[in-house]
Amino acid sequence: MKIVVLGGGISTERHVSLVTGTSVCKALRERGHKAIFVDMFLGLEGYQGSLADAFDAPDGFCGNVAIEKTAPDLAAVRAARLDQGPSRLGKNVLAICALADCVFLGLHGADGEDGKIQAALDLMGVPYTGSDYLGSAMAMDKAVAKRIMDSCGVRTPAWRELYFTEADIPRLLEELSVPCAVKVVNGGSSIGVQLPDTREELEDALHDVLRYGNRVVVEEKITGRELTVPVLGDRALSAIEIVPPEGSTFDYVAKYQSGSEGAREICPAPITGAEQQLLGEAALRIHRALGLSVYSRADFILDRDGRIWCLEVNTLPGMTPNSLIPKAAAVAGMSYGELCESIVELSLRARKGERV
Repeated sequence: MKIVVLGGGISTERHVSLVTGTSVCKALRERGHKAIFVDMFLGLEGYQGSLADAFDAPDGFCGNVAIEKTAPDLAAVRAARLDQGPSRLGKNVLAICALADCVFLGLHGADGEDGKIQAALDLMGVPYTGSDYLGSAMAMDKAVAKRIMDSCGVRTPAWRELYFTEADIPRLLEELSVPCAVKVVNGGSSIGVQLPDTREELEDALHDVLRYGNRVVVEEKITGRELTVPVLGDRALSAIEIVPPEGSTFDYVAKYQSGSEGAREICPAPITGAEQQLLGEAALRIHRALGLSVYSRADFILDRDGRIWCLEVNTLPGMTPNSLIPKAAAVAGMSYGELCESIVELSLRARKGERV
């Protein structure tokens, strides 16, 4: 198949997306597909040939990329693009997608997980991987996803949605309880997330998240074991336990750096069969309630009383070879290349209206 792998973009998760996209592209090429990597924001600026010939590029436009310790400098990315127009789609992005048999969405965050690119591809009649525009948009919006969790019986920490400005912070310091979690509604990779334990930390947190948006979810801070459960097709895969470095949280650095700075990811998680069943059933329930398809990943806290609390759902979770879904797929006997190809096959069925 001719496959465009879209990655990069202009969200705060750009670095992660570049690694996801190039990794998926290389894996699909190894399995015989004519896959090419296209940065959604930069497009095919450096390519001079015909679009039809792009699928024969010997390297599939896959460069050498890595996830940095800090979030990307998006201003520098914008300044580097030759086309300084307002579009968030780079040169010939939609045109090359229209020539593909399928578009593999290796995007994360804004413009990728929020349903926008899915809606554009739907209008063009181009098949793509993962959930449709509506399910993607609902899962990406943490406040909407919380409402769906509440309605379908999936336990989630007590929460409140806020729109606020700097002028509101003194009032909020009186109203909100600590400890809590403060999250920008459409963030990811723990960017725009703060976990204040004191009023002083809460004040700093409220100021900080305004860098990412003025609409947030403030939720009760639940302590316990951090677990995540991937869904692939119609089944839940093995739960994975995430153990942040001692004295820290599962932040951007802990998620993506190896060694002493990175988190330990234990797959399968050392939990009981009953706990795995409970987590798997909850992951499938919220996956279906949001109308998702093909794959997703739900994040949970397992507290000391054995109760599970769903924090959020990711519709385009990381897909580097070392990401969580590939680790769970490996436990189920599926190689990274097989997983990437399975996502394409399931997605083609989903675009035809089949339930997957």
